[in-house]
Amino acid sequence: MQGRLLIVRNVLKCWLLLVVVAGLFGALGWELGGYRVSILFSGSIVLLAAAIYAYADRIVMGMLGARELLQAEAPVLHSTVERLSLRAGVVRPRLYVLADGYPRALSSGRGAGGGSGIALSVGLMGVASPAELEGIFAHEIAHIRNRDVLLQTVVVIFATSLVELSRVGGMLQRWLLYVLAPLAASFEALLLSPKREFAADRVAADLCDSPHGLADALLRLEQAAELVAFSASPATEPLYPFNPFMEEGLAALFVTHPPIEERVRRLRRLDPDWRDKLRTEAA
Repeated sequence: MQGRLLIVRNVLKCWLLLVVVAGLFGALGWELGGYRVSILFSGSIVLLAAAIYAYADRIVMGMLGARELLQAEAPVLHSTVERLSLRAGVVRPRLYVLADGYPRALSSGRGAGGGSGIALSVGLMGVASPAELEGIFAHEIAHIRNRDVLLQTVVVIFATSLVELSRVGGMLQRWLLYVLAPLAASFEALLLSPKREFAADRVAADLCDSPHGLADALLRLEQAAELVAFSASPATEPLYPFNPFMEEGLAALFVTHPPIEERVRRLRRLDPDWRDKLRTEAA
């Protein structure tokens, strides 16, 4: 029941976002040239929203420079994603690879019905164990099933566009950034609750029949991330399974993830006897 409410809430937020943005542009068009310009502006927003909905995963993957990972390149990863997708009841997402060494993963697209993708970096494949990769995949598939992926994809595209818009200001770039960055950050914080990460963690634990793969992956990613430099638009922070940015400067505005320590604590609590099990196996 809670999962269905989460899905409904995410879909309603997407519709609300479309109505508000189309309404604002329609009002602007009315002021500029009457009802004809208003219809033109509103219609353009609707067409843009339709294009984002149809190609959401490809837009985000293109923004990040990811390429599709062929099945022949990583058959085990494709098999893992297919198995988890079947358990979650979602259409198997496309797999993409990011060519950098920073350990990260992300999902984007429409949702459970298809048109979604999961990307992971070469750095992540190099440091994570099979159980940890399974946990990360399950977490991203949980976002897809809950329709988090649709909402966060739309929000990130919009917020990133706002931040990048400051670059056209020339000498006014810094001042535009001071205005547009907080606006984009407020937009993300308003629509993306940290609770979505806790919900995805719980679903991932169910899909993997254990919470420990994901918990170990989060700890490993946090440790590995401290050793590798990372540079990207802070507005993309909601896409990742954890916050990859240092919480200072501009990046501090865009934090939508709860602390890793709290997430790991909640995951371990799903299997409170895990320490005793380890002792038993060691004996």
